[in-house]
Amino acid sequence: MALYIVQHGLNLPKERDPQKGLSSEGRRIVRQIARVVSGYGIKPSKIWHSGKQRALQTAELISEIMEPSASLEEVSGLGPLDDVAAFAARVDLDSNIMIVGHLPFLEKLVTYIVFGTTGPPVFRLQNGGILCLDRYPGSQEATIKWAIMPVID
Repeated sequence: MALYIVQHGLNLPKERDPQKGLSSEGRRIVRQIARVVSGYGIKPSKIWHSGKQRALQTAELISEIMEPSASLEEVSGLGPLDDVAAFAARVDLDSNIMIVGHLPFLEKLVTYIVFGTTGPPVFRLQNGGILCLDRYPGSQEATIKWAIMPVID
């Protein structure tokens, strides 16, 4: 079991879509990454999202590809500037939950879970990428287990 962190896919600019839904490129990337991760047998039990259009659409695409029975849940506290410490108290590394949200919140959440601080990000997320946090073997400490990002540079 683990905790999966996903930055929403690439979205349309506000001028083209006031809700900032996913662009066609964003949908393509999310599907591609979800297929790769699904190939490893990853099946989240729940997918939490912020409720913003781009996060909901990302969660729906991932659910469709990875685990059609995983419940999608809009969860408060996942906004870009929400309180990371308060949210971190609600998650468990053993939960097998996927969280789909926004920057800078998600990068701060990862750093907080791994180091207990919201200092400089320990990992740089990308739109549509998936990062896995898990317990370090033999301990209660969190570690970044793996990540699949759309761009390697």
